[in-house]
Amino acid sequence: MPEPAAWRYDKITKPMFDVPAEHITLTGRVLTMTGDVFADGFVTVEDGKIIALGSRSELQAGSSSVEETSGTIMPGLINSHAHLNWDGIHDLARQSMDDPRPISAFKAAGNMLKSLKAGVTMVRDLGFHDMNLYSKQAVEQGIFPGPRLKVCGAAIIQTGGHTYWVCREASGADEMRRAVREQVKGGADLIKIMACHDTLEFTDDELAAVIDEAHRNGLPITAHATYDACIERVVRFGVDCVEHGGSMSEKTIALLVKKEIPVVTTFAPIVQQSQPDIARKFGIPEWKIEERKKAIANPARYEGLVNAARAGVSIVFGTDAGSPAVEHDVIAPELAHMVKVGVCQDNMDALASITVRAAAVSQMQDRIGTLEVGKEADIIVVDGNPDDDLFALERLMTTFVAGRRMYG
Repeated sequence: MPEPAAWRYDKITKPMFDVPAEHITLTGRVLTMTGDVFADGFVTVEDGKIIALGSRSELQAGSSSVEETSGTIMPGLINSHAHLNWDGIHDLARQSMDDPRPISAFKAAGNMLKSLKAGVTMVRDLGFHDMNLYSKQAVEQGIFPGPRLKVCGAAIIQTGGHTYWVCREASGADEMRRAVREQVKGGADLIKIMACHDTLEFTDDELAAVIDEAHRNGLPITAHATYDACIERVVRFGVDCVEHGGSMSEKTIALLVKKEIPVVTTFAPIVQQSQPDIARKFGIPEWKIEERKKAIANPARYEGLVNAARAGVSIVFGTDAGSPAVEHDVIAPELAHMVKVGVCQDNMDALASITVRAAAVSQMQDRIGTLEVGKEADIIVVDGNPDDDLFALERLMTTFVAGRRMYG
């Protein structure tokens, strides 16, 4: 394994933001995401972990402090594709090139709070220069409250490639390896590459080098890949995950299934930008709104992802939060659209995409993603039954991260 990031050698006498883990029993409807649902149940938390759960009739007398929630208790939500340093309001390129780094840091801080208030207990941040490395440091050192973070550092792109203005540009195989090592040195949890836009990006030698260097350093690598030729290429070369997805042939889908490669969807930008009452508030021009309305109504746009899901490809929730009109508390619209177009079979399948399957993408399935004894207490409480109505998630009551009450 590579050397830890330099900040991990810091001695922290006391966190600036220090919320103690609670010893508490929550009662209410319990949705475990393992298949068990307790209509009248409980979850007991101690030292940041779940130590007991089940039907309320099994709750022992004299249990720890009992909190009657009158809501649904379920695993915390995981946004597997977000950009904390983008605000969801202003132009992406202008923010990326013009925002001073302190302003970018403040935006990330605000968006972490928004995420917690939306029930998001872990964010997989896929890049804004290398700023997410500092967001992670701030949370882990107790400088600022936030969800768990999995970060890529700066996304890597060929020189002049797609969104070069916010990525780490590189040319040639050796420079690709250097770019990976920079993210590793900074404390990245994964590596991200921008593999295409209108054309395929990276030479074969560059693509092979960036993937090999990530794996050589023990990190997974994910690829921005939005159409069949690009998806097939990066999967064949050995990436561990695909971001966005798009058109996919039977051959490509079979390759995804064979290699067990998940796809993280990001429908929220077109969902939000296709609704005039929402889009106009964010200054989306009328021509763009009309373009998005046509795109969202076109079944062919989703055919590849629907076929992939039916074939057994793991479909995982992401919103591309920070994109125009997609603030970091926009959760239910993405989930509802996943069900509407058939990428998820039903509400429970959609909830699995934002909990148990999302945990697996970040190699955290042994720690979070379901409510089970021994797992870490990343828990939310919502007013209503999200398995019946996904928009019940917008009525969040409480958020716990590792047993620490971060909201509510």
